[in-house]
Amino acid sequence: MFTWQEVPHLPRAEGRIDAIDLARGVAIGLMILSHTVSGLIGIRNVPDWGMVPVHFLTKFSSSLFILVFGIALAVAFLASTQTDAWPRRRLKLWVRAIEVWFWYKALTIVEMLPYYAPGDIVDALLYQRFAIWVEILGFYAIALLWVPLVLPLWARAPLWSRCTLIIGLTTLSAWLQGLSFGGNDTLKALLVDHEDHYTWGQLSRAPLILTGLLIGEALLRCYFDTALRRRLVLALVGVGAVMVAAFYGLALAEGDVSAAMLAVANNDGKHPPGLKFTLYSVGGALVILGMALAGGSAASRVLTPLTVVGSDALKAFIFHIVMIFLVLRFLLEGEGMYTYPQALGVGGLLIIGAALWIWLTRWIARYK
Repeated sequence: MFTWQEVPHLPRAEGRIDAIDLARGVAIGLMILSHTVSGLIGIRNVPDWGMVPVHFLTKFSSSLFILVFGIALAVAFLASTQTDAWPRRRLKLWVRAIEVWFWYKALTIVEMLPYYAPGDIVDALLYQRFAIWVEILGFYAIALLWVPLVLPLWARAPLWSRCTLIIGLTTLSAWLQGLSFGGNDTLKALLVDHEDHYTWGQLSRAPLILTGLLIGEALLRCYFDTALRRRLVLALVGVGAVMVAAFYGLALAEGDVSAAMLAVANNDGKHPPGLKFTLYSVGGALVILGMALAGGSAASRVLTPLTVVGSDALKAFIFHIVMIFLVLRFLLEGEGMYTYPQALGVGGLLIIGAALWIWLTRWIARYK
């Protein structure tokens, strides 16, 4: 196996690693399906067979997305943290944070405009309340501010201290979840999630980002060696399978597996993170990630639309939110007009549409 050395000795990826784009594309694809259904027909109108297994399977999305965020940071930036290029690379991440934050606020307006009073929208823009479907962008905008400060320290830290930090942050966020934060619900929501707001806490999700950094560094050390990559894939799939099995073990112990699956499909334990939801969502995300790495470039070509979507997550996110909330719900007054199978079909078309939109914008850029 490999040993953990100073980051400057990490091999550098030549160009993009298609398997990472594919894994991110799967996360976005699942998210688009979930958002299309909840945005057009509402979760309460989903038939039982839609909740389990279909909507149940989309719960891999958020954990996979955050893990791949950490992996991509490791692959693209970790090796440069100890070089003269780091100040420029760090600035690039902060500029990206501003871009993501702008689109977070712009899409908040798009999501809320048809159904909320102007005062409510202003409150959301000023962090006095939160939207629902676009809040993941708010999480990434804030994360991109503090992650560049952590990366150089992470690069120099030994493996044991990194693992200790992940465990410590998980424990700290669970403890903080029991506090009232002096009645400041906004602060609690932004730090550790709040049960009344569909937010993603920085402390509660930081362990996933840091786990992604660990996997990303392992990926750089293993990806270009077939034997080592196979071991990494087996490790990811194995750990993921154990976590999913643990979820079902807890469900069996409680005596109702169907109820546990339905609860996860209904986001029980997602905000704030609960044990069963985390075991299932993170475990499934690790299995999907391992399968994407095993498939490599060949799988990425077969699933080209997902790979393209994963290669520009922000454009894909903007595209599907605008199409669902501005075009389909507002302009075409389509809310409640679709059956569940039709909504799934629209979601599939939006995945393909997002891929085409990304391809088109790149084609235009080449001829400017």
